[in-house]
Amino acid sequence: MARRFQSHWHKHPGVRSGEQLTRGERAADTMRNMMGSWGFVFGFFAVMILWAFTNTILFERVLHHKAFDPYPYILLNLFLSMMAGVQAAALLIAAKRSDSISSEVALHTANNTDDIKRLIEENTTLTARVKSATDLLDEIHLHVTNIGQVLGVDGGHFPSGSATPPTTNP
Repeated sequence: MARRFQSHWHKHPGVRSGEQLTRGERAADTMRNMMGSWGFVFGFFAVMILWAFTNTILFERVLHHKAFDPYPYILLNLFLSMMAGVQAAALLIAAKRSDSISSEVALHTANNTDDIKRLIEENTTLTARVKSATDLLDEIHLHVTNIGQVLGVDGGHFPSGSATPPTTNP
């Protein structure tokens, strides 16, 4: 049933999950995911309505004043007060766990940012080296073209009638 209420933060690579968590952290996650759901809210309202119906209609009217918690519902108020105290502590535990998750995500993001900065610097260095090599290649191409023009060779095309490139005698 806990799977049904599970959030998706456990898929984040920077957040511990599963067996990496302590029993208390897993309990806080389960409690937060269950108590923070519409199913819990509707279930809570259903219990309140059932309690009122059972005590007011069934026991009071059908069984002739045999209700275990008559109309002002003092016992129900006691249970709700106790539940509010426990729920406040549960909410603090869940908030503490959420802060822990946020911290883990922030640390993961910071580490990734540092890695990305390093990769960008490496990429910038490599791009500068490629630019330098391209400039050198352009210069070599210019010299080869100039040499070819001096020899009468235009862009790799030799004069008609010769099977080999012309040679020069020193």
